[in-house]
Amino acid sequence: MMYQQHFGLNDMPYSLTPNTSLYCSLPPHEEALAMLLIAIESGEGVLKVVGEVGTGKTLVCRKLLNEMPDNIKAAYIPNPYLNPDEMRWALAEELRLDLDHSLNQQQLSQVIQKRLIELHEAGSQVVLLLDEAQAIPTEGLEALRLFTNLETERKKLLQLVLFGQPELDQRLARPELRQLRQRISFSCRLRALHAHEVQPYIHHRMQAAGYKGAPVFGSMASRLIYRASRGVPRLVNMICHKTLMLCFGKGSHQASVSQVWKAIRDTEDASLFGLRIGSIS
Repeated sequence: MMYQQHFGLNDMPYSLTPNTSLYCSLPPHEEALAMLLIAIESGEGVLKVVGEVGTGKTLVCRKLLNEMPDNIKAAYIPNPYLNPDEMRWALAEELRLDLDHSLNQQQLSQVIQKRLIELHEAGSQVVLLLDEAQAIPTEGLEALRLFTNLETERKKLLQLVLFGQPELDQRLARPELRQLRQRISFSCRLRALHAHEVQPYIHHRMQAAGYKGAPVFGSMASRLIYRASRGVPRLVNMICHKTLMLCFGKGSHQASVSQVWKAIRDTEDASLFGLRIGSIS
């Protein structure tokens, strides 16, 4: 991006890709990470993280993968649109099992179970992380529940961490999923950023990307971004990215309120003072 050189950046500070090198340790994400790490180390069976679109679930998931203790083998399935057969094969692949695809599902389940026992006996815990879990078909969720039944006298052989939008809670409230719901030992909800957290978040991302100058976004610009984004990190990133483009076009290193306003007007889901931007003339 052309403005990287203008601001002396090594990376894109407001990329929508979940880049853990730009991670900002603000309370909502730190609380979720701390809860997850403690629960995983204690061997709890099923964990759940719910958050609205854009609140950073995938970033927390990636950060958790990076911070897993050495004795924990993490499996990650980013695409949950899988039927039970596909879910078992995806888990087998994450467990580094080189299998003959002529195996039937019962044989595949037995091989996975054997692998989980081997890892446990070698002192490893296995944790399966699933992103966008609200989209997992009911049959897929049931297949996962059956794997979480595998346990020794002290610990589960497979722990499950579900990351999903609020629709995940609605799915789990269904009677046919009550067995899985009852196995959820810890859950947390990612919130949007509070007003006083937005400016530090914006500045941290710039610094993490290599910026060394005075803050680009002042307090008034940051307050405007907070109001328009409702504290949703993804929207904050989109508005800041577009503002930096406008700054580059003007050759400036400070974001003016008018530039932020233009960026807000160009951001589809932004709102201000309770109104859609497009409705404000």
